[in-house]
Amino acid sequence: MIGIIGGSGLYDIEGFTDREERQVDTPFGEPSAPLVIGRLEGQEVVFLARHGRGHRLTPTEINFRANIHALKSVGVKRIFSVSAVGSMKEELVPGHMVVVDQFFDQTRKRISTFFGDGIVGHVALAHPICAATAKTFGDGADDAGATVHRGGTYICIEGPQFSTLAESKIYRSWGVDVIGMTNVTEAKLAREAGLCYATMAMVTDYDCWHPEHDAVTTEAVIAVLLKNVEMSKSIVKKALARVGEIGACDCANAAKNAVITAPDSISAEARARLSVILG
Repeated sequence: MIGIIGGSGLYDIEGFTDREERQVDTPFGEPSAPLVIGRLEGQEVVFLARHGRGHRLTPTEINFRANIHALKSVGVKRIFSVSAVGSMKEELVPGHMVVVDQFFDQTRKRISTFFGDGIVGHVALAHPICAATAKTFGDGADDAGATVHRGGTYICIEGPQFSTLAESKIYRSWGVDVIGMTNVTEAKLAREAGLCYATMAMVTDYDCWHPEHDAVTTEAVIAVLLKNVEMSKSIVKKALARVGEIGACDCANAAKNAVITAPDSISAEARARLSVILG
């Protein structure tokens, strides 16, 4: 089963059949929206609106733990994430797609782990994206006719404000490629949950560092985003058609030896809370 996280507009894809909405309760609260389960390109898929129906949740308000837990609880093994970003490099033009392979976390208010409250665990995150899934996502973008860049670093800020000019210039000097507000938290939690995760970052603007784009406006971002909606739908369909080609990876075993809390010190409540995540 393939999980797809993005805007609610992704649901309206031609060929999406056997549609069923399912409200899933988790030990971490409610997901952003009900899961929408169905079939597309011969695959069983689950759509989740990251910001809720009608885009009601700020990046900070998203219950990322509930979202990832809910997807895993219904059988999702692999996540395709679609997300709008700003460009930090001249060659990443608004309208282009970037299959990122690294993250830099500048968030301050997120809960980005399932561990804590009586159970401690650590997972490796040197390579936070599933390379096999990312390759298939990139191949799907090529098939759809998109201009796609493979590889790049996504810096994740808290938001909801866009960057100041000083911040934008500093981030750019660090060599990052795109800037967004959501995906690093999803990637961290997906890794702990043993799920394959890849991001298709849709460039909507040049952030405010660019001398010809010295202010990011919501209107400008939405204008480009709307143009990208049909392309993102096509990319998802093309990527799903290639799911059978995805190579082997070890994402499912990421948390196999993560827990370092002594077994007799783990409460029944903690075991129950993480039973879906860790088994």
